[in-house]
Amino acid sequence: MRVSLRPLPNPALRASAQDVGAAPPRPLLDPAGPMCVLGSRAGDGALSTPVAPSPETMFGPRGAALASANGPLFVTDTGHHRLLIWRRRPEVDQTPADLVIGQPDFLREGRNAKGEPSAATLNVPTGVAATADVLAVADAWNHRVLIWRGHPDASNRPADVVLGQADFTGALANRGGEAGAHTLNWCYGVAIADGRLIVCDTGNRRVLIWNAIPDRSGAPADLVLGQTRMDCRDENGGRPVDAGGMRWPHAATIAQGRLVVADAGDNRLMAWDAMPRENGAPCDFVIGQLSALGADHNRAAYWPDAASLNMPYGCAATAWGLAVTDTANSRLIGYTELRMGAAAERLTGQGDFSGKGDNRWKAPVRDSLCWPYGLAIAGNIAAIADSGNNRLLLWRLAP
Repeated sequence: MRVSLRPLPNPALRASAQDVGAAPPRPLLDPAGPMCVLGSRAGDGALSTPVAPSPETMFGPRGAALASANGPLFVTDTGHHRLLIWRRRPEVDQTPADLVIGQPDFLREGRNAKGEPSAATLNVPTGVAATADVLAVADAWNHRVLIWRGHPDASNRPADVVLGQADFTGALANRGGEAGAHTLNWCYGVAIADGRLIVCDTGNRRVLIWNAIPDRSGAPADLVLGQTRMDCRDENGGRPVDAGGMRWPHAATIAQGRLVVADAGDNRLMAWDAMPRENGAPCDFVIGQLSALGADHNRAAYWPDAASLNMPYGCAATAWGLAVTDTANSRLIGYTELRMGAAAERLTGQGDFSGKGDNRWKAPVRDSLCWPYGLAIAGNIAAIADSGNNRLLLWRLAP
C-alpha cells in the first residue's frame, strides 16, 4: 500500500489566513502586466521554451540591475553562467542582449566558459548591482565578487577588482581556509548603497560591508553582520534564532533610511534603523515573523498571509517603502510602513495574500510568477528575475 505524505490544503485554513491584513491588497505593480518580457516566451498558457543559450534566452536568471530607469540593464543568466547587458532598457519583448560577459559568445555556456576562472568568467552568477559608474556581480560558485569601474562597453571586458579571492584565478570557498574579512563563501547577493558595497556572504551566514567601493583586489571588509567576528561562520551566529544571527542572507537594500537584509533561511527581513557600526550588531526589528526568535516559513502555517514570508530572496527600496520577492510564495509584496511584524499592503503575482502557488497553480502567463529571485527598482520601473519561468520582467510600479 502506498501512502502519500503530500499536504492537503484546507480551504478553511486559507480563509483564516486571509483575515490577517484585512484590507484588500493594493497592486504593487501595474495590473495591466509587464511592459516587456525578456527570456522565455511563455505566456497565454504556453509552456516554457527551450533554454539553449542565445541573445534572447535565459535559464533560471537570479539577479537584475538597472543603472537608471532607462538602463543599462544587467541580468545574471545564472544557469548559463553569464551576464547579459542591454545598453538601454528594452521596450519590446524578447529584445536580444547587446553584450555578454562570461562566455565566448551568446551561443555557448558552461561554468567559467568550460575553462579556468579569469577576470571575465562566471560560475553561477546571482546578485548584481549597478550605479552610473560601477558594476558589481556576485559570482557565487567562484566565491567572489567582481567589480567593474565603468560599465562594460564590449563583451567579456575583464573586471577591474575581485573580492573574496587574492586574484582572478582563485575560486575556493574562503580561499581554501577559514572565513575572514577578505574571504567569501557562496556569496549570493550584492548591493551598492550610500557609497557602500554590501555583500550577502550566504555560505558564511553573514553580511559584509565595505564603507567605500574597493579599488584593489582582495580588500578586506570593514564590518560584518550575522557574526560577532570576521572568522566565524556559524548558522545564526552559533545561537538559537535571534536578532543578531542569520541563516541564508540573500539580498540587502536601504529603505526609508534603514538597512534591510532578506534572510531567506529564517523566512524574514532584518532591519536596522541606522547603518550598524559594530560587528554583529543585532537588528532593531524583523518582518515576516512574530518576533526575532521565529524562523518558520509562513510563520508555521501552510497558507501565507500579509504578515508572513517564505524564503524571501530579494528586496528593493521604492518611493513609498519596500518591495520584496517572497520567492517560495511566488509573489511580490510591498510595505509602506517598516516596523516589527509589519503586514504588507501591496501585492503582485497572487490574487490575494493567502495565495502561494507557482504561476497561481496554472501554466505561466504574462503576469504570473514562479519563484521570483532578484528585484531591482529604478524610478518607477521594476526588473524582476522570474527565475522559475526563465525570464526577466520589466514592469511599471503601480501608483
